[in-house]
Amino acid sequence: MGLKIAMIAPIWVRVPPTSYGGIELIVSLLADELVERGHDVTLFATANARTKAKVEAVFDKPHPDKLGKTIPEIYHVGAAYQKIGAGGFDIVHDHTFCAPVFGPTVQTPVLATLHGSLTDITASYYRRFRDAVYYNAISEDQRATLPELKYVQTVYNTIDFPSYRVEPRKSDYLLCLGRLAPEKGAHLAIEAAKRLRTPLVLAGKIDPGKDERYFRDVVEPHIDGRQVIFLGEVDAERKRLLMAEARAFLFPIQWSEPFGLVMLEAMASGTPVVAFDRGAAAEVIVPGVSGFVARDVDEMTEFISKVDQLDPYRIRECAEEKFPCGRMVDGYVDNYLHITRSHGRLDRTLSTV
Repeated sequence: MGLKIAMIAPIWVRVPPTSYGGIELIVSLLADELVERGHDVTLFATANARTKAKVEAVFDKPHPDKLGKTIPEIYHVGAAYQKIGAGGFDIVHDHTFCAPVFGPTVQTPVLATLHGSLTDITASYYRRFRDAVYYNAISEDQRATLPELKYVQTVYNTIDFPSYRVEPRKSDYLLCLGRLAPEKGAHLAIEAAKRLRTPLVLAGKIDPGKDERYFRDVVEPHIDGRQVIFLGEVDAERKRLLMAEARAFLFPIQWSEPFGLVMLEAMASGTPVVAFDRGAAAEVIVPGVSGFVARDVDEMTEFISKVDQLDPYRIRECAEEKFPCGRMVDGYVDNYLHITRSHGRLDRTLSTV
């Protein structure tokens, strides 16, 4: 007999995403696989979600234009918890920022996955509500940043590996793909590429405000269409093509990225990753096999010169071995069972779970 699971997704991007949307990708893969395993999953998301789970919605479609606004998210999550309270669920798996506040309003135990960064502000928020719900981190580095929360086991992310192809014949360009923001370090990828006189392709969205200013003042002056090429935000198909053909993927991150799905996407394409040693990079990359972890731009340029020694098929194999979808789902099911048993929620045999 399976579990009755309420899963809450953010409302900014459709589940699954068509381009940008790491959290929504994880929610989609997890919900569908749980249903395949016989669990009863209700997904609280926008009405246009494409999923094997049952969908409950207060918004017909995503609202990316309202990203960061308080009211839409509270409306969505609050409505979800109202229905959860009377829904007879075994567990709630909340992927939003609101879990610590709304979780205590229901009798059902709540697991909150920490998808975002732990800044001074967010760490203070979670610390305030450290016992309100159960938490799982998506990397050991993230967990170590705020160790006092009520954690269950760490569960790494995954991707839809079959949707990525390996291209063994690489082009000469380097790739840096993701949101164009200071903390993502595109300017340092430009510096490394210029030192090596190797073309760099940049792709990603630019959010209003500080990201626009960063792009205008720091990145755009280097874009010439030859040495540094900017494509803007690309769709999923174009992203996969860029990933597959790049000589290397550069990830000069300037903050403690809790996981970095984009690194896994590059590896799934057989493309080595050269990343700065921040956040979970050292947990994702196997040095000398799937890429390299660098301390600074000097080391990044040194490692880029070695990427041609790495086997694209072995890079893909290494990523699938470390981060298969089944392992992520196994980890979450283990956490669900631990939590529900701790709360005495289950009085039936779960031998088939």
